[in-house]
Amino acid sequence: MGERFEQRREAEVPASPEEVWAAIATGPGIDSWFMGHSEVEPGGDSGGGTVRTVFGEYAPELDVTAWDPPRRFGYRGAEAPDGRFIAYEFLIEGRGGGSTVLRAVTSGFIPGDDWADEYEAMTAGGDGYFRTLVEYLTHFSGRYAVPVTAFGPPAGTDWERDRALLCAALGLPRGAAPGDRARFTAAETGRPVEAVVYHAAGNVIGVRAPGAFYRFLRGFGHPVVAAHQLFSEDTDPGQAARAWESWLARVLDPAS
Repeated sequence: MGERFEQRREAEVPASPEEVWAAIATGPGIDSWFMGHSEVEPGGDSGGGTVRTVFGEYAPELDVTAWDPPRRFGYRGAEAPDGRFIAYEFLIEGRGGGSTVLRAVTSGFIPGDDWADEYEAMTAGGDGYFRTLVEYLTHFSGRYAVPVTAFGPPAGTDWERDRALLCAALGLPRGAAPGDRARFTAAETGRPVEAVVYHAAGNVIGVRAPGAFYRFLRGFGHPVVAAHQLFSEDTDPGQAARAWESWLARVLDPAS
């Protein structure tokens, strides 16, 4: 068994079509809101092109299927023997007053009898990344971030406990919701940060600071993954990742 799916998301953002294109069709742009580190080899009228992403041990390469700047960009993974594949398409439409409508379509096939669980997790993840893209185009358009990925300690599987500990460390109520104010010390700088929750769901907390996105996700194999974007040219991604791994260890294992 299995299931074909198609998810559609849409938002109007205060950015030009060219700025939206830079965000969704260049490596530095994708790095500023998605996961891990991405590279884009442009497609052209004759086809070709590749999107590469590295997130921990996950390193897919997807073929560019549509390249029409600044209107349409698409890419797709190869179909596996069991029929699994995923494809992404972005449609960009300029509006008056300097705004743009961005439409994103994610489609594919999930094999197996447990496809519904994977689909639910994929939907939640897609909602979070699209929300971050909208926040990026609203507050940081034209700037590029350094992506920082840090993994929490592997012991423990109680996400509800971990989420409560994260909320406390971020200065948030246990039931954190969009609009709540966060206050914490940034691990990469040791400086106090005031931020606002822009996305909160069962498996993710995302806060926006004046110069960063800080996101905390329920991971697989690790109870928590930090997937941040830091808008500072002085950021050392390796050093920042180590600092956030130490932060996660202290927060999630207070007895250590």
